[in-house]
Order: sequence, then structure tokens, then C-alpha cells
Amino acid sequence: MSMTMTQKILAAHAGLKSVEAGELIFCEADLFLANDITAPPAIGQFKALGAKDVWDKEKIALVPDHFVPNKDIQSAEQAKIMRDFAREQGIKHYYEIGIGGIEHVILPEKGLVAPGQLIIGADSHTCTYGGLGAFSTGVGSTDLAVGMATGSIWLKVPSAIEVKLSGQLNKWVSGKDIILYLIGILGVSGALYQSLEFCGEGVGNLTITDRLTIANMAIEAGAKNGIFLADEAAFAYARGKGNNSGIAYQADSDAKYEQRINIDLAEVPLCVSCPHLPSNVKPVEEVEDITIDQCVIGSCTNGRIEDLRQAAQILAGRKVDPHIRCLIMPGSQEVYQQAIAEGLMSIFVEAGAIVTMPTCGPCLGGHCGVLAAGERAVATTNRNFIGRMGHAQSEIYLSGPAVAAASAIAGRLCHPRRYAD
Repeated sequence: MSMTMTQKILAAHAGLKSVEAGELIFCEADLFLANDITAPPAIGQFKALGAKDVWDKEKIALVPDHFVPNKDIQSAEQAKIMRDFAREQGIKHYYEIGIGGIEHVILPEKGLVAPGQLIIGADSHTCTYGGLGAFSTGVGSTDLAVGMATGSIWLKVPSAIEVKLSGQLNKWVSGKDIILYLIGILGVSGALYQSLEFCGEGVGNLTITDRLTIANMAIEAGAKNGIFLADEAAFAYARGKGNNSGIAYQADSDAKYEQRINIDLAEVPLCVSCPHLPSNVKPVEEVEDITIDQCVIGSCTNGRIEDLRQAAQILAGRKVDPHIRCLIMPGSQEVYQQAIAEGLMSIFVEAGAIVTMPTCGPCLGGHCGVLAAGERAVATTNRNFIGRMGHAQSEIYLSGPAVAAASAIAGRLCHPRRYAD
């Protein structure tokens, strides 16, 4: 039976020769993941099941990243539940603040992701790891509890959409623009419970950061997962992080796709997703007159070193508009250290931006950048729903790092060509 990339990975982890869309299967996972919001209820369910020990102490990752450093007593209590559980169970991959960062940035950094793996996380943006050719998806805390106890997860095999990429990106255009462009085509439910499978010669022209960013936001089109055909660049990245495992799964030539989309990367513009849906996408030129109050550069979507480098190229030698706040949030301690070593931090501070610790903070309206009523933000985060970043009467415009940095200088949404060649 012909299969897609995703279906081949699921079949391998279910011990089956083949699977088909709609089939319910039990799979053995390579890794389970949770954070300081989703781990506490999962731990509660784990104990309610009567489980005493986790299935494998080396195949569970727990990362405090949403409300850390703790902003109040409640968040401190949540983090403590996860911290205590990690100690009690001897979890190898527990990453406390100071050594970790944002979960979907640090797991690839720590060498926990390789092509062909099956990774389950109690966070909707777990689909990030498809950028390295893994099947990864988010689940609820109850499913995670069972996974931590048994190592298994039940899944419905998704159908798929093929996205064939060709050509090369224009200057300043990045993976963020590609996925916003695609979501603009599909809508927020256009890939509902389907696999977005990226292939074509254009994949080789994308960085690993581009791929991780694109896979990260597959969920914003309703997809079960996003996945790239794993090439030598993906394997080289994993090997560079100490992971020499992995298998490349290529879709069969006659694999069934519900839809086939062709994207010429040269035709992808710098995009902005306007309130209040990620699918409300427009070229930046159409929204350049909109004033902003805050700029956020970071998150699990755009908090990697390449993202900070792009922002620094725009901000170098310039000043943030004095009427707005510009927040820079490295995705991990490793990114933070590299940004220091490259002099990026000095560029940001001299420009009038503030650099914070690695945190999800403002992305979900948690802390470190919550919006008041009537305020607008341009952000390199992944969601712009009503109230996502604070007050229900605030607005969020999603963009890539170049547009966000240029907008911070202009005080309004702005094309980066105004400040760079």
C-alpha cells in the first residue's frame, strides 16, 4: 500500500507494514514532552492511574518555559509540581531555567530530535520537530499521562496535503513568511487533522531554522503535523547536536494526497498576519501605515540565533521609536550566549530594545509584555487570537524578524527595505 511520509513513520512505530488515513493505531513513541502548564495535570492523571514509575526516564522531557521565572504564587506552584516529579522519577531531560529555554527551541538543540522519530508533546506547537523529518504532534495532558506511564500513544492516521516548494526566497523573506503565506491560502482549518508534507527542490534552499519555523505553525492551519523530507542538512544538524540516529522516510510516488499545493519561493512576499486570525495574511506593503505600541522578537517560532541575527541587521546603528517597547527574547540559553558572543546583545540594547530571559511569556499573554486595551503589537510569535497577548481589545500582527525589527524603528508596520539594502 502506498503511504505518505507521516504514514510511513506511524506504521514503523506501530509495528505495522502499512497504515491508511482514518485508521486508529497504537504507537511506541521516542519521546514525550510537557511544560510548566501542561505537566501538572498530566502528573495528576499519572498518579490517578496508579502508575508508580515512568516508562523510560530518558525518553521524557520536562521544560519550564511558559511562566518562568515564576510571575506569581500560582505559577511557582505549577513549576514546583513538575520539578518535584522530575526529581522523584529521575527524569534525565529536565531543563531548569538557566540551562534550558523554550521547549521547542531547546529539544533540537539538545540532540533529542532526529529524522523519523515519533515525538508527542502536551503543547500544540510540538509539531515543530517535523522540520527535521520527525512526526511530532500535540496532545492533551491525559494522553501524555498514559504515554509517560506506558510509552504508547493512540493516534488516528491523518490524510495529507503535499506542499511542493521550488525556487529561492528573496532577501529578508524567511520561513515565517512561507508558513503565513500558506496559512493564508488554506485558512485556519484548511488542513484540519491532516499532515502538511513539504517536499520539492526548494526544501534544499531553506535553512533548518526556516523548516522548524514552518513546521511549528502547521497547527495554525489545523494540521495534525507538518513534516519535511529529511535531507542531508537535517541529518547533519542532528549529528551536530550529538544525535547520530534517524531514518529518512520518503512518500511513495503514488501516495494519496487530498490536495497538492505548489509554492515558488521567489513569489512569497514579506507577510503580516493581521488580527485576529493567523490566516488574515497580507503583504507588508498593504499594512505599512498601522502604528504599533510593542514589538516582540522571539518565541518557539522565531527565537533562534538566525532570527536574532536578522533583527540585528536591521537594528544595528538605529534606534527603536521612543513611543514603543521592543522586547527581544532568545529562545534558549545557548542562543543567548551565542548572541552575546556575536555582539548582537549590544546592538539590541544600544538600539533601545530590552533583552529578556528565554520565555514564552508574552506570546500567551502570560508575563513580560502583556498588552493593555487598545494597544497593538507586531510579534514574531505564532498566534494573534483575540486576547492572546493580553487585553481582549488589544491587537497582534504576526511577522518575521525583519519586519518586526523595521517596525520597531518606524513605530508602525514597516518593510525592512526602508532600513537596509
